[in-house]
Amino acid sequence: MASTVDPSVFKDAVVVLATAGVIVPLAKSLKVNSIIAFVACGALLGPYGLGGLASSIPLLRSITVSNPEALAGPAELGVAFLLFVIGLELSFERLMTMKRLVFGLGLGQVGLSAAAIGLVAYAVGQPTTAALIIGFGLALSSTAMVVELLAAKRRMTTSAGRSSFAILLCQDLAVIPLLFLINVLDAQNGAGSLLAGLAQAFIQAIAAIATIIVIGRLALRPLFRLVASTESTESFMAATLLTALGTGLIAAAAGLSMGLGAFIAGLLLAETEFRRAIEVTIDPFKSLLIGVFFLTVGMGVNPAEIAASPLAILAVAAGLLLAKAAIIFVLARQFRLSSATSLETAILLAPGGEFAFVLLNAATGAELIDHSATSVALAAVSLTMVTLPLLARIARNLAQKLAPAVVLPDEAAVLPPADHAPRAIVVGGGRVGRLVASMLDEHGKSHIVIDSDASLITAQRRAGRPAFYGDATRPEFLRLCGLEEATALIVTIDNTRAVDAIVQAARTLRPDIVIVARARDAAHARHLYEIGVNDAVPETIEASLQLSEAALVGLGVPMGLVIASVHERRDGFRAQLKPSGAAAAPALPRHARSRRL
Repeated sequence: MASTVDPSVFKDAVVVLATAGVIVPLAKSLKVNSIIAFVACGALLGPYGLGGLASSIPLLRSITVSNPEALAGPAELGVAFLLFVIGLELSFERLMTMKRLVFGLGLGQVGLSAAAIGLVAYAVGQPTTAALIIGFGLALSSTAMVVELLAAKRRMTTSAGRSSFAILLCQDLAVIPLLFLINVLDAQNGAGSLLAGLAQAFIQAIAAIATIIVIGRLALRPLFRLVASTESTESFMAATLLTALGTGLIAAAAGLSMGLGAFIAGLLLAETEFRRAIEVTIDPFKSLLIGVFFLTVGMGVNPAEIAASPLAILAVAAGLLLAKAAIIFVLARQFRLSSATSLETAILLAPGGEFAFVLLNAATGAELIDHSATSVALAAVSLTMVTLPLLARIARNLAQKLAPAVVLPDEAAVLPPADHAPRAIVVGGGRVGRLVASMLDEHGKSHIVIDSDASLITAQRRAGRPAFYGDATRPEFLRLCGLEEATALIVTIDNTRAVDAIVQAARTLRPDIVIVARARDAAHARHLYEIGVNDAVPETIEASLQLSEAALVGLGVPMGLVIASVHERRDGFRAQLKPSGAAAAPALPRHARSRRL
């Protein structure tokens, strides 16, 4: 007889998976940040939301979480994995490269913000220890949200992205000693001399950290080499999870936080050749477990407490945004960042972050902070985090208005030739554009290269090539480049929106010009054919054809047969991608294209 299964045992897991697998993707489709979606779901399904009605409406028991403590373990694992990944990012070389911003601007922001917020907390009646922890907790920003927002807009490599990441890096580093301090204060709460307790905890921590480092140095690299040699994805995944969890448990056994042990393991693995593979392996688990953490954060939101002191929460949220933004802006300017970069960084990092919940909840559990003060502070932090996507958009718009006019190098200020000579126009001075230009040179075809990146144009002109700076999406610039007399337009850039705009502008100005464009994939190539290119070259298909060609030749198939087969397959793909209607520009035969070029 089959054993019976109690569905209630799996209820909380189903709620978490439903949130991560259904509600969060739905929220993303509506352009709602995933972290905000997790917090909102936690508030809705938690004991202060629908979960509080489960006793009177039994149907709600299956879709709500009435006991948030059941998720405390997975939530703590989420924080540990977050710190593990942060450790992976903190290679010594990277820290040294960014040391001026991390240890200068970052430390200044954490210290000044904590001091300002702590003094306000002390002035309104909080004890010294509580004011100190509140100050540091609210001084931290949301690494998860800010990095996600910057990455989504591909702005991590901008000056604002780099400065924001440096400050976040310092904040993440600051979490480790702060958690350690709270653990020590908790252990010594009414139990003898604080100085003696600090000394004992320090010795204990040093011993635990030294154990983790020694074991890690001796065992981690050989372990991952052994696992990697098996070529088993499952084994590599298991070794990664074991490392993060095992070091966390060693730290926890020594009275430290699991996050500290996982962080040290990440630091050790950051110096190995397995770093990137580990990041990719752990990312799905990290995202899910961090989602559980934010779900529990939302479950702690009590609307009754918020309704009891709405003005205080709004005042704390507004004060937090203004104080942190002002401090970061002034510090950034002192570090000689531009006004636009300083303003964007200040607005991005002004809201509170996830580690405020970690620190303040830990301090509340240790009875170092009053529960009511924690509720107000964390409600204010939640409010500022909800506004972060909007603030990021405002920050970007303001930064663009403050950005100074671009000062071009002399080489980039040279105008395209106005001799009306027929020549090909190559859009893009990067690797692909340079190769195309060199092939045109080899076959004696006159051409110019244009690009909106002044540094690329400067390098091309210093090398003696006919390159000119400008925005090819603007029809007037295409006219200035001689599009009306051009023999062909070859678009080599990888920005799909810009490619589309250039093709449409060129086809409007010159309906008969040959246009060959680089496409991201088959779908983009099909779209380019629809808007009027003669030939679209999908990166994915061309890479596959070249790999096939190399493989077949290596396997002994005659070169002539291979080339014929590749050409036949390429023509087949082209026929599939081209629309059947008359709107598409006709593809010219190869010999005709050669004459036109």
